[in-house]
Amino acid sequence: MQYIAYWSGCVVAMKRSGYRDLMPAIATLADELTELLGADAVRTDEATLDSTSHDASPMTTKWSRQGRHPYRADIVVAAHDTLDVVTVLRAAHAAAVPVTTRALGSSVTGQPLPTSGGIVLDVSGLEADTIVDEVELTVTVPASRLGSELEDQLNAGGYTLGHSPQSLYRSSVGGWLATLATGQFSSYYGGIEDLVHGYTVVLADGHVARLTASPRKAMGPDLRQLFIGSEGTLGVIVSVTLKIFPLPQTRLLETYALPSIHAGLAALREQAALGLRPFLLRFYDTDEARHAMQDQAFDSPVLFAGTQGESRLAGTELELLGEIIARHGGRTLGAAGAEHWMATRFDFSSIENLLAEDGGFGETIEVAHSWRHIEALYAALKAALSPLADEVLGHFSHVYKQGTSLYMILLGRAADDDAAIARIEQIWRVAMELCLDHGAELSHHHGGGLIRSPYASRSLGTAHPVLQRLKDGLDPDGILNPGKLGLRPGRALVRREREHV
Repeated sequence: MQYIAYWSGCVVAMKRSGYRDLMPAIATLADELTELLGADAVRTDEATLDSTSHDASPMTTKWSRQGRHPYRADIVVAAHDTLDVVTVLRAAHAAAVPVTTRALGSSVTGQPLPTSGGIVLDVSGLEADTIVDEVELTVTVPASRLGSELEDQLNAGGYTLGHSPQSLYRSSVGGWLATLATGQFSSYYGGIEDLVHGYTVVLADGHVARLTASPRKAMGPDLRQLFIGSEGTLGVIVSVTLKIFPLPQTRLLETYALPSIHAGLAALREQAALGLRPFLLRFYDTDEARHAMQDQAFDSPVLFAGTQGESRLAGTELELLGEIIARHGGRTLGAAGAEHWMATRFDFSSIENLLAEDGGFGETIEVAHSWRHIEALYAALKAALSPLADEVLGHFSHVYKQGTSLYMILLGRAADDDAAIARIEQIWRVAMELCLDHGAELSHHHGGGLIRSPYASRSLGTAHPVLQRLKDGLDPDGILNPGKLGLRPGRALVRREREHV
């Protein structure tokens, strides 16, 4: 059986490796797992297999509308604790059956799609107590914990995670680690790699490892970094300990008009070099500024900014930030624009409503580059993508001393869903090739998934063989989330392929 995957602008023949040879093993494994975990934990019905064959990406949203499920598991197994995960992985390892981990399915790049069939390991129901340590300032939760529920619980006690992705209300803690996520306030708190204190991971053969540092250690490399961003290809994260922070005493907001993209980027670079730590920095080009300001006549780029903490420090920092922006030709517009964004920052409805239309498409591509090259990258992407959508919007929203992220948001309508799918494929192909030409990072925080996998080797360069060696060492049969990060098939799938041929 062959599945033809049209994604990232290329035609990829995805032969389900030795699919017919795999079926007896799948049936035996389903019976074994049913006996070990109970009938309620093991599902093979069509509705469940279909529902776990897509994520929140625009491409699979369109596939779902068409009733297409090109990446479909043979079994869905629900795990309720670490022992369940160990049981599933040991059984799958012994049978050399692929396992793709899935939590809430909010990925927008295809991480939870089972490209080689086998098992979808549903970890959305992992159960464990939430442990808040107010002395060490940490919280320990199962990887399945919904981000918004955890943040609400911490807020009630006077704390915050500091991690606030737009997907906060639909993503899990484990998913944040698996995709190397970052939040809207990263300029202050950092990305998830900065916020993780420790976690527990189960390897392909069922070995359980706890990786932590209290508060720092130098006994070998920091192994906590190994699985963050590995997208389930190296292990399954089951429990996480995150840092927490007292809620800020004060938050101050301001909106600034800037004369150009060049001026705005220069201001962002200067404040970063000086070590300012505004919790909010979002710089929109004129096209997106019209949406952000809810004013179609708005005629300049706009910056939303905010400072927080002890009142005097927050006030002084905002004053210094304003002086920097003024030196680059910016002017204050008051707090209203930034306040509106804060009130609506979890709203996905514009793109979701467009995707719900026949032929409607919307796509978000986030990349990153250094200060020296980011402006040229923005201009090139804007020019190359503008013919492919009705609107191409751009903004910069995660700022570092060495550079910044860049979002390109594309909105449009095609003749029908087939045409919309073809347009999404073209958009990704054009964007990824152009970013490679410019030496940019292909993902800032949505991860690679399936959609960027064809470009992973070129993106990582000489580091990609290091990732492959880690994969070969930790998961030599290649059962964990095959088809992602440009990793080659493991020896079990290759062996089956040869036997099948």
